[in-house]
Amino acid sequence: MAVIKPFKGIRPPKNLVEKVESRPYDVLDSEEARAEAGDNEMSLYHIIKPEIDFEPGTSEYDARVYDKAVENFNKFQSNGWLVQDDKEQYYIYAQTMNGKTQYGLVVGAYVNDYLEGNIKKHELTRRDKEEDRMKHVRINNANIEPVFFAYPDNKELDTLIMRYAATEPEYDFIAPVDRFRHQFWVISDDNDIKLITDEFAKMPSLYIADGHHRSAAAALVGAEKAKQNPAHKGDEEYNYFMAVCFQASQLTILDYNRVVKDLNGLSSEEFLEALSKNFTVECKGEDNYKPGKLHEFSLYLDGKWYSLVAKDGTYDNTNPIGVLDVDISSRLILDEILGIKDLRSDKRIDFVGGLRGLGELKRRVDNGEMRMALALYPVTMQQIMDIADSGNIMPPKATWFEPKLRSGLVIHKLA
Repeated sequence: MAVIKPFKGIRPPKNLVEKVESRPYDVLDSEEARAEAGDNEMSLYHIIKPEIDFEPGTSEYDARVYDKAVENFNKFQSNGWLVQDDKEQYYIYAQTMNGKTQYGLVVGAYVNDYLEGNIKKHELTRRDKEEDRMKHVRINNANIEPVFFAYPDNKELDTLIMRYAATEPEYDFIAPVDRFRHQFWVISDDNDIKLITDEFAKMPSLYIADGHHRSAAAALVGAEKAKQNPAHKGDEEYNYFMAVCFQASQLTILDYNRVVKDLNGLSSEEFLEALSKNFTVECKGEDNYKPGKLHEFSLYLDGKWYSLVAKDGTYDNTNPIGVLDVDISSRLILDEILGIKDLRSDKRIDFVGGLRGLGELKRRVDNGEMRMALALYPVTMQQIMDIADSGNIMPPKATWFEPKLRSGLVIHKLA
């Protein structure tokens, strides 16, 4: 069963939310954050990317940066830019992209559920990235930013959410940069709070959609605090971390595409000939061509687009990993032909989120930065859940969720 609880969120007053809210810390670099914050002293970037308060070039891992995060977090609270709610409650966070809205419940997720595998992951995490976020959680004694979970569709919860969605939201704004709509409701009714808690208790698992490092960091800090507390009982606030949980069927996963700097010594003709061993190769001309189904890929090379359809026998439909297009392309194109063995470390390859479109792939090849581009059909949420349920891990760079959660709408204190 999935254990969750309501919490006393720390939030910006309604009239300040657009001053405070920001993009997540890991989708932009320090200089982009510095530019977006500008002269806005209320921007959450001063807490989640506080290196912007130092001279350009200051490392985000500098000890002074973590201390500055605490100083700024305290400043935001003392100035009334962030205010803690009086009551433990749940929240609804809705995002609208291209006319489609997804509704998430903001909850306190249980640390032990993560540690025991009831909160399931589909990606490997890197210890250095975990430790960075652990420092940030430890020093602020708070989850400043939420993680992004999925849960199996639930009619009772959907009915409750739609009832709130028909009322005026606490927050309602169009975010800069992505221009997506973000809305937020407070659930303070005791009966509704109980219904949400009870419905989650019926779920065998929750699934991490996005935010594996933040999830690991939050859970590990909670476990640390439990060990350090001789009077630990199990109901302390540090036993929970903040998550936004969406119904799986509502989520949008975009393609996560590849661009490669060279053809591993092959000519274009030799590369296309090598592809024909495992793929049916068809030239589609100069117009952008997007793969239309699983096991079809789009290749951009020498100003032309090609369709690559994996031949029967090159993948295993009974294997939750072997059936994935990211696995097929990694094995049969990137590794076998191009000699790219490790997607995480090889400098010859880069990755482009599908929100940027095929035009970004074409641009990076046409300007000479890259030699070829490969567009993939998106992974489905069901595939992710199947892999997580089987205990397997997705290949690197397999999923790209949009829209991203905005940070600063609500914060969870660990004490």
